[in-house]
Amino acid sequence: MSAQASDELVYELALNLVPKIGPGLYRNIVAYTGSARAFFEIPSGKLAKVPRVGKKLIAYRKSADQFIKDAEEIIAACRKKSIRILPFSDPEFPKRLKALDDSPMILYIRGNVNLNPERSIGIVGTRNATEYGKSITKKIIEELSPFQPSIISGLAYGVDIEAHRAALQNNIPTIGVLGSSVHQIYPSIHKATAEQMFEAGGLISEYPPGTEMHPGNFPQRNRIIAALSDAIIVVEAAKKGGALITAEIAYSYNKEVFAVPGNLLSSYSEGCNNLIKQLKASIYTGAKDIEDALSWKKEDQGKSVKKAALDLNQFEGEEKAIIQLLLDKKELEIDQLASQLELPLSILASKLLALEFQGLLKSLPGKKYRLLV
Repeated sequence: MSAQASDELVYELALNLVPKIGPGLYRNIVAYTGSARAFFEIPSGKLAKVPRVGKKLIAYRKSADQFIKDAEEIIAACRKKSIRILPFSDPEFPKRLKALDDSPMILYIRGNVNLNPERSIGIVGTRNATEYGKSITKKIIEELSPFQPSIISGLAYGVDIEAHRAALQNNIPTIGVLGSSVHQIYPSIHKATAEQMFEAGGLISEYPPGTEMHPGNFPQRNRIIAALSDAIIVVEAAKKGGALITAEIAYSYNKEVFAVPGNLLSSYSEGCNNLIKQLKASIYTGAKDIEDALSWKKEDQGKSVKKAALDLNQFEGEEKAIIQLLLDKKELEIDQLASQLELPLSILASKLLALEFQGLLKSLPGKKYRLLV
């Protein structure tokens, strides 16, 4: 085993390469053994006691040297191509992804990407966007620009590329989630736009360099678009297609989903109209819909006056501690609140609900809470 193999990243990559180890099992192994390295080093008898680890999986350890060699080759290729490797264990790994059971364990990144922006919006739609769809996409981005959200999409033809280009024109960070490796921009005609995105945003993928493009990669990447977005806006969508897959996933993640209503005679509005009809999406009529749903405030509105007006003396105990923490941190996930306040989840949940009823808090997608005053 080479000296490079002592790097924990090598083992994290190697574990991710082992067949039959999906996100859930990967996390399970690390939780029980202590690290990705331990999977390859602890005795088989001890590994067998890890839930869901059977004989077939243990047998794969006979090929440990090959997995490690492959991992080292991926690291070398990424260094050569200026691709950053971000494992699940890294503090900068997207918090919006970490909360999900099907999160990728490794991300590959090109560009100056902030994967934990304060605000993010996913914009998706058909690859055969009409002029109406393109103009609406541009209008949405322009209206959202005062809030400075990161715009998430898939760099595909149609609505996706219009969203990225409009974000660049409005000086908004934008992230493209690819179904290919980040060094293999697809479609290649969008390479110039992708390179512009590197300055304030960039490309991410769960696929390492050298991965063969497969049609199934693209529906798979849609879960990342949905997860990284606080809300999804579907601009145009046919009865079936990737945009609807993204919307369905976002709906299953309890994200806010919006659809732009369209002409009843247009096949590229059928998907949006059906989402609204099935109550899986709210009608998008303007940026105010997003502002209200996510309790956003424009950058120039400020929050200091509202904070100063809050009289903490009217609160006691846990409620006071919750408010003080959220005044400092702006918004936190419920697990983060529980950890920092050292409160059991059952007690914390009841206190959060009480404060929400008082109009002091708002629950957000991803089990987050934000102070409204």
